Amino acid sequence: MTPTTDTTPTTDTTPTTDTTPTTDTTPTTDTTPAPDIRLVVLDMAGTTVADGGLVERAFDTAARALGVEPGTPDHAEKLAHVRATMGESKISVFRHLFGDEDRARHANAAFEQAYGALVGGGLIAPVPGAREAVEELAADGRTVVLTTGFARVTQDAILDALGWRGLVPLTLCPADAGGRGRPHPDMVLTAFLRTGAADAVRQVAVVGDTSYDVLSGVRAGAGLVAGVRTGAHGDDALREAGATHVLDSVADLPALLRGAG
Repeated sequence: MTPTTDTTPTTDTTPTTDTTPTTDTTPTTDTTPAPDIRLVVLDMAGTTVADGGLVERAFDTAARALGVEPGTPDHAEKLAHVRATMGESKISVFRHLFGDEDRARHANAAFEQAYGALVGGGLIAPVPGAREAVEELAADGRTVVLTTGFARVTQDAILDALGWRGLVPLTLCPADAGGRGRPHPDMVLTAFLRTGAADAVRQVAVVGDTSYDVLSGVRAGAGLVAGVRTGAHGDDALREAGATHVLDSVADLPALLRGAG
């Protein structure tokens, strides 16, 4: 009557691998920094600079210069395109809107002049914490480059208005990268080549507020491509473009790169 070995627990009672946490429980990429980022390429308007809708105001001036009056269906259609393509090189936007090169350049010149006047009137400001973030990134040994879809004259006007001359070692506009702006990768790759700060593009982070910023980083092969919620496009558009991270603000970037995000 001695109990048989049938009463000995079998291996069936051992927990199965189904109870082991899977990789689905790993924190999302929003809190997983890319390793060894040495070069950070930051967009300006909407990412580090708050311009309060000046792009649309300057577009109105450019549109009027080509006979497109606010309140008309043509104006509404063109303004919708401007909003959808925030972050793209402005001359590329005007080429799409107005067709031939002469009209596009006329519109772009009127836009840049109007935007520059608004900037000179003190109507822009840094995104809260942006300058501090740039300084923290530099203090951590990372090289920071500021990029824009505006022309050089407008970029310089913004830098002067904010007192940001000398804040970073390099600033780039599309003309500095052979003429192609976002969503092409040219400005990111130009920053990579000119600074020599990174040994591989995987050591580059690209941060911006639009899907065009994100696409430029993805196409360049950047190791971290982050969207921010302080500008033109929302989370869905940023992630659909390939953002590895979506941050409330560029102010959150230094902690993310330190691994505390």
